[in-house]
Amino acid sequence: MQENMKRDKRWFKKLLSVAIIATLLYSCASIGRPDGGAYDETPPRFIRSTPSVGELNVKRKKLTLEFDEFIKLEKASEKVVISPPQVQMPEISAAGKKIHINLLDTLKANTTYTVDFSDAIVDNNEGNPLGNFTYSFSTGEVIDTMEVRGTLLEASNLEPIKGMLVGLHSNVEDSAFTTTPFDRVARTDSRGRFIIKGVAPGSYRVFALDDTDQNFIFSQKSEKIAFFDSIIVPRLEERSHWDTIFRDSLTIDTIFEHKYTHYLPDRLTLRAFTEDFTPQYLIKNERLTPEKFSFYFAAKSDSLPVLKGLNFDEREAFIIEKNPRNDTIHYWVKDSLLFQQDTLRVSLTYQYTDTTNLLVPRTDTLNLVSRAKKKDAPEPKKKKKKKNDDEEEEEETVFLDVNTNAPSSMDVYGSVSFTFKEPVVSFDSSAVHLQLKVDTLWQDIPFVFEQDSTNIMRYTLYTDWDFAQELQLTVDSAAIVGLYGLHSDAIKKEFKIKKEDDYSNIFFNIPGITEPAFVELLTPQDNVVRQAKVENGMADFYFLSPAKYGARLVIDRNGNGQWDTGNYEENRQPEEVYYYPQLLEPKANWDLNQDWNINGLTLDRQKPDDMKKQKPDEEKKKKTRTTNRR
Repeated sequence: MQENMKRDKRWFKKLLSVAIIATLLYSCASIGRPDGGAYDETPPRFIRSTPSVGELNVKRKKLTLEFDEFIKLEKASEKVVISPPQVQMPEISAAGKKIHINLLDTLKANTTYTVDFSDAIVDNNEGNPLGNFTYSFSTGEVIDTMEVRGTLLEASNLEPIKGMLVGLHSNVEDSAFTTTPFDRVARTDSRGRFIIKGVAPGSYRVFALDDTDQNFIFSQKSEKIAFFDSIIVPRLEERSHWDTIFRDSLTIDTIFEHKYTHYLPDRLTLRAFTEDFTPQYLIKNERLTPEKFSFYFAAKSDSLPVLKGLNFDEREAFIIEKNPRNDTIHYWVKDSLLFQQDTLRVSLTYQYTDTTNLLVPRTDTLNLVSRAKKKDAPEPKKKKKKKNDDEEEEEETVFLDVNTNAPSSMDVYGSVSFTFKEPVVSFDSSAVHLQLKVDTLWQDIPFVFEQDSTNIMRYTLYTDWDFAQELQLTVDSAAIVGLYGLHSDAIKKEFKIKKEDDYSNIFFNIPGITEPAFVELLTPQDNVVRQAKVENGMADFYFLSPAKYGARLVIDRNGNGQWDTGNYEENRQPEEVYYYPQLLEPKANWDLNQDWNINGLTLDRQKPDDMKKQKPDEEKKKKTRTTNRR
């Protein structure tokens, strides 16, 4: 019995030992990264390929690349670019540790092929990218190795453009861009930078193209483009850089010279734009209410369409409301007998873009059907409160809808405006009173009252304010009458002009400006706050509220006060734009005097990073990793 008990104890000790060992082995072998452990930031490593890198006389169209770990491709259709460009999209896939490429186009003889992966290759676990990886081979006896580098920016605001094609043409005729696919291509990264690789010796023209139809040709006016004015000749030169080994913090041990090949040109700047071309056509017409119908066009126009009534006399029948581009037009019907008709039949003649992209007259016959019934103009009625249950409550008075913009704290350069929901037929300016508080009394002061030149629904009151004034605006009841018989209610606003100490001023000194130019003061979000002409090398901004501001200068070649785009057929680049390289933050009662050398930095380094909407991918990935670690 005792012997059996001893034997059982020995077996129990053995089983316990085995269980402990198994637990330890499982813990050591379990897959995963402990919280707070080292983060794998090592990208995949290229091992071999078929054909091998730089191989000559290649005939095969199926390519295989192998790496040292499991990999995947991110956004291969966007990031992977093959030169020469492929008319038929190649088949590209990742499986395990390999990438397989099947070229569907016929291989060109004596041509260097490059497959630029950018940062599309990442490891399977952490997503670490193998940045700027390019694979190349040649179908001839020589492999071309020269490169062309540069940056692509949005012409109007110097924003880096990501994912746009940049290509070379060995045919330097202007027509090549519109008739022949590129010889070599690359795609811009998140900083707008590009590297065109595998370039042969010769002369080239450089273009950028937002290739919406994927034919590598500028074939649609709606495609964004850029072109470099000069012919480039790629070249190389031998350069050196020096590495220093220190024996200690002060003593140099050895200096090594490292020679390397540098390719030029390496700092091309392309400014991308979309030509000022939009096909003109009638998008839609609508008559949401009986008294008003509208036409919406696809592009701006120099003139209004010609409208003729087919079941009514259109002469003097409308008040026309339009925007400055003449692409949105509202017709307000004057006569109640006319707008009460369910259907107004009209012929509309306007400019239309035909299949050859020429503007030609076109006439449409339209039936404008009202979607709602219009009541007769309401008679104003006063509303009385009920005193008892026997007394009837009268209807509430309906007033003309008006929005009065008179902020309680008014800028010294500000104005008071009235905006209406329907056209105004009479406005009694004698019923408008503007008064200044002098001591404790209100005194009338002169003002100018005008209808807005670009918006018939808005009226503005102007006068010369002075700092720290207290004012009162009153408009008598029924001073304003709308098209359909409604009149305005009484209006009363009190406001105060800001003190001079509330403001700051910015004065830019901009030497070397010989052409017409203007400066736009901007918010950090790149929205325009104010505009000033450059006169005698100066652009001044007075009475600014304390805030952060950026600044953009436009070379206004035609002097029209706005930035104008380019045109390839006319060999016309867009107007030049420059950014002040810092955000300014003037304080109240401050003057900032800023010297601005518009050529002090290259264009790609001018726009402050805080203002850029296109952020580098590296920053996004750092933020993602930081978030994942938490």
